This record gives sequence, structure tokens and C-alpha cells, in this order.
Amino acid sequence: MKVEVKELKISNELQKKIDMICRFAGVSPNLTSGCVKNIKGTNIAYVKPHILSANGNDYLLFEECDDVFINGYSKSIKLKDLERYLKETK
Repeated sequence: MKVEVKELKISNELQKKIDMICRFAGVSPNLTSGCVKNIKGTNIAYVKPHILSANGNDYLLFEECDDVFINGYSKSIKLKDLERYLKETK
């Protein structure tokens, strides 16, 4: 099986939002770009989200999405609540 990987670029808008939220929360952002992995010859694809690592947690971010997933997909918060969540988990 051959896997084709395409890097996703973090939009300037999302980058600015995350930088501002982290600055107000007093957290140094460690943001990793996501990617799309396609398995050649099939219709199978996996979208790996952008990942913000802070305070021992991984926050999964998707472009154009108001939800932020915490350490997987079972728990989510709204992007507007991320600053408060980051402050609480310090």
C-alpha cells in the first residue's frame, strides 16, 4: 500500500486566533500542522487535524470549525472557551 501525504497549512486567521488566546492565557503555543493521508488505489483518506500542545493536553483544531477537541474526539469545547480552559488547566 502506498500512502500519499499532503501537508495542511494553518490559515493566518486560525494562527492569529490561537496566538492571541495563548497569549491571554499565559501559555506558549506549540502548534503542529495537520495533514491529509490518502491510500493510493482506494477511497480511504484520513485528515489529521492541527494540534496545539499546551499544559499536558493536545487540542485538535480544524480549519473553519468552532469546536476544539481535547486529547481525542470524545471531549470538545468551543474555540471561544479555549482561553478559559487553558487557564484552568495550568
